[in-house]
Amino acid sequence: MNAFKDGLAAGQPLVGLWQALANPYTAEICARAGFDWLLFDGEHAPNDLQTMLAQLQAVAPFDAEPLVRPRNDDPALIKQYLDMGFRSLLVPMVDSGEQARRIVAATRFPPLGIRGVASATSRASGFGTNRAYLGTAHEDICLIAQIESRAGLDAIEDIAGTDGIDALFIGPGDLAGALGHLGNPGHDEVQAAIADAIVRIRRADKPAGIFALSLDDARRRIADGVAMVSVGTDIGLLVSGGRALREAFPAID
Repeated sequence: MNAFKDGLAAGQPLVGLWQALANPYTAEICARAGFDWLLFDGEHAPNDLQTMLAQLQAVAPFDAEPLVRPRNDDPALIKQYLDMGFRSLLVPMVDSGEQARRIVAATRFPPLGIRGVASATSRASGFGTNRAYLGTAHEDICLIAQIESRAGLDAIEDIAGTDGIDALFIGPGDLAGALGHLGNPGHDEVQAAIADAIVRIRRADKPAGIFALSLDDARRRIADGVAMVSVGTDIGLLVSGGRALREAFPAID
């Protein structure tokens, strides 16, 4: 059972933390903090399959659901993440319903999709000890489409209506760039597009998610009915904590 997927479907506000340090030690520290989910980034962070596996194993004893963001929608890469044990995926740059349907197919075994079969050697199946895995794996998979472009905004209803897409997640950074405001996701035009996207996603009866720009922004999005909110990054915690600690001890002449 994927409690994270069930919580999303129920509209529970689920608070998460981005993981970009690509290190199992820091992943374990963050998992102990009590977040509902942790996102392991394969798009921008310096991760490979081995570092992803090490982090997945490091957080396994804890309640936080590990999500993975692959670098793109490559079915071969999605297959490898599923085989190693990730069951919740956030796929970047989803721009159409047709693309969403291809991604869903990549997460399903035949005849429901095109995922290759290697159950006897996959960690996800308990290395073949879970005899029911092939027939039930899709039930626990949580698939989230990330909306980050004008095309993605235009296709929200088609993407949300795709069977197998469990939520839509807004990426303010790339969306700001796509709307002509690179580096300024707080711009009025970007914020208006985000507000409209949230309304449309919820009207399509799918949970909405977002990478919040601040704690106040996170609270506002939760009040708007967003079910999945990232409130920061592991790198951000280290940068802000380190700076605050140093500033507490001004230079001594």
